[in-house]
Amino acid sequence: ERRPGALPCAGLQQASSPSLGKDRADTVIIGGGCVGVSLAYHLAKAGLKDVVLLEKSELTAGSTWHAAGLTTYFHPGINLKKIHAYSIKLYERLEEETGQPVGFHQPGSIRIASTPTRVDEFKYQMTRAGWHPTEQYLITPEKVQELFPLLNMDKADIMYNPGDGHIDPYSLTMALAAGARKYGAQLNYPVQVTNLNSRSDGTWEVETPLGTIQAKRIVNTAGFWARDIGKMIGLQHPLIPVHHQYVVTSTVPEVKALKRELPVIRDLEGSYYLRQERDGLLFGPYESEEKMKLQESWVTNGVPPGFGKELFESDLDRIMEHIEAAMEMVPVLRKADIVNTIAGPITYSPDILPMVGPHQGVRNYWVAIGFGYGIIHAGGMGKYLSDWILEGEPPFDLIEVDPNRYGKWTTTEYTAAKARESYGFNNIVGYPKEERFAGRPTERTSGLYDLLKSKCSMGFHAGWEQPHWFYKPGDETGYKPSFRRTNWFDPVGREYKQVMEKVGVIDLSPFGKFKVKGTDSVKLLDHLFANVVPKVGSTNISHMLTPRGKVYAELTVSQLYPGEFMLVTGSGSELHDLRWIEEKITRGGYKVEIENKTDEMGVLSVAGPYARQVLQKLTNEDLSDTSFKFLQCRHLKLSNIAVTAIRISYTGELGWELYHRKEDSVPLYNAIMEAGQKEGIDDFGTYALNSLRLEKGFRAWGAEEADFIGKQALRQIKEKGLKRRLVYLTLETDNVDPEGNESVWHNGKVVGNTTSGCFSYGAQQSLAFAYVPMELSKVGQKLEVELLGKNYPATIIQEPLVLTEPTRMRLQRKGQSPKI
Repeated sequence: ERRPGALPCAGLQQASSPSLGKDRADTVIIGGGCVGVSLAYHLAKAGLKDVVLLEKSELTAGSTWHAAGLTTYFHPGINLKKIHAYSIKLYERLEEETGQPVGFHQPGSIRIASTPTRVDEFKYQMTRAGWHPTEQYLITPEKVQELFPLLNMDKADIMYNPGDGHIDPYSLTMALAAGARKYGAQLNYPVQVTNLNSRSDGTWEVETPLGTIQAKRIVNTAGFWARDIGKMIGLQHPLIPVHHQYVVTSTVPEVKALKRELPVIRDLEGSYYLRQERDGLLFGPYESEEKMKLQESWVTNGVPPGFGKELFESDLDRIMEHIEAAMEMVPVLRKADIVNTIAGPITYSPDILPMVGPHQGVRNYWVAIGFGYGIIHAGGMGKYLSDWILEGEPPFDLIEVDPNRYGKWTTTEYTAAKARESYGFNNIVGYPKEERFAGRPTERTSGLYDLLKSKCSMGFHAGWEQPHWFYKPGDETGYKPSFRRTNWFDPVGREYKQVMEKVGVIDLSPFGKFKVKGTDSVKLLDHLFANVVPKVGSTNISHMLTPRGKVYAELTVSQLYPGEFMLVTGSGSELHDLRWIEEKITRGGYKVEIENKTDEMGVLSVAGPYARQVLQKLTNEDLSDTSFKFLQCRHLKLSNIAVTAIRISYTGELGWELYHRKEDSVPLYNAIMEAGQKEGIDDFGTYALNSLRLEKGFRAWGAEEADFIGKQALRQIKEKGLKRRLVYLTLETDNVDPEGNESVWHNGKVVGNTTSGCFSYGAQQSLAFAYVPMELSKVGQKLEVELLGKNYPATIIQEPLVLTEPTRMRLQRKGQSPKI
């Protein structure tokens, strides 16, 4: 097996004679690192006959060949765990399948928590591991000494993942390449892509010095060249190369004397990883954002021509404090000689997560780029993308890696600031409700940002700043994250009360907002949504389903004028949903125009029992319940400002959403605040909104008979019967509340997981939604939910704790007494 950082032996790569061999392909993959080669392998293995990969120099050039090759089942995110698990299972069997050695070692890995907060973090992570198939344990110091006898450690908590380890990236890529060829993919190198032309039918012309290939789709897997490929078609992918250093030592006698290989260590406070490399050690740190180094010139001037298997100058001074921390933890390191220092480029996106999937605004252009951890992600992402390409929908939801989470607001300065922060934060504590502040605010600020920013704690949503909660005299201000209840717990309760008892105003400008009009608009929406199309002046909540009957997105749909609609989605789904709709328009040849109005429209929501009273003072329009019913929309003037008002509120209380020009936000807000003085109007933020929403147990689903996408699949699901059901739980907790993704227990076994949760200020107890087996889904069923290492009693309850205002009104009219 090669030593990492040594150049690969000549002759290992069967250089394909550079020729294109064909002038047409179903899929052209651009870039021959482990991610691109994995995609070629998976597509070909799944039976796609026409896969061509183009690599400008040789396979593994770029970030792959010098990677440290760590593989781990661990990921703080729920969905990416699946990607990690698939990769490891694939790497275990690849040698047998392809005949190519992959140099895979699985000595396990241990994460070290040496502070009380880290211990909380481990418990937080363990409750998310309970319902996952991968093994993860908290182990005793004695067990640690057995696994890693060279460790100098008094008191610490240790998380152990038995299947973890490391793989030789070069050998891995060669094995995937052998598999790809075996199943019929064509890997061509050295072949540089010089230009990309999109044709009117959605296909691509991929130009190279050896001729042009026409492709049905192209996939950019070009690593740190991905920006240059994007620029060819006018896209600015938010990526930046980071200098990552690691050092390799000569033989360490104490390591050589061991009977079995040492597990990989991750010292979270010291911010480094350390593993055995032959009879020595390999050590790689993540420096702080002040010390780490970006290769910014590549962003402005492009990657230097000919850069492939080169490295940067190493700089040991930059990592000295980490080396010292490692010597403290593993004393034999003090006597070891450094034989190799690797400093190579790794591509970072602003949030470290890769960008994987089809790109909005360009037809049939896919990306798998921005991999900070390409080796562990390569196998799983190759499979994930291959399934998506072949099936027309992703196998499961991975919205966190959707390339469309970034938009025009993602500038180069923002990308650089975030990459610095993310690299330095590689081993930072991962709190619930995490906020990171570098690069903020972006240009995406609502009209109210300057007015509100000093009065509240702002959260970041798809580039936007949005108030989470508001300060009052005596509050402990600022962002104070914790695994337990923290400084915003009481203020959020105060805002909850404000909306339930009086009237509150919230800035919802980050919503994604689209206008749809044209001859076929009704026909299109009938096809897109599993719900009836609302009449003119009406609104409904509708779901876009995938062909397999899974929910792709939830939007509110309003018909403003005959054939003219406004669609509204959550901030994080704006371009994710727009891409899906645009694809369906093109594919179905619908005569419609769709316009993205997100940045130019502001949204204010006014909610609470006095909402009508306050707004009525600002307009001559009749806002009474008989005249302006729930789920109706109309254009009106409030204090002479034009708004589209929808009678709907995510709080479940009486309320309106007011859509208006961004430049009218301040005068509209001021007019509402002034009009509501007598009613005691005040601001509220998204944390209170979430508590109000969950308490009402919001679910909305339409049943109708148009032939919408996914209809057949839903029918089959119904016939087969469900195995799990979504239930509503109350929990008896102390100073901690559910967030979602916690393990649900019954009789000493994990039986399900929560999906979301919070504290209900109305019921003064915690609430959660959870998936459990059908036989444990009856009302009154006792279960337990694990929070920070402790199981708390939970009970399944009927329907929401608090009925929505429209439901309460309906019951009152029938003479029943509704529960609040």
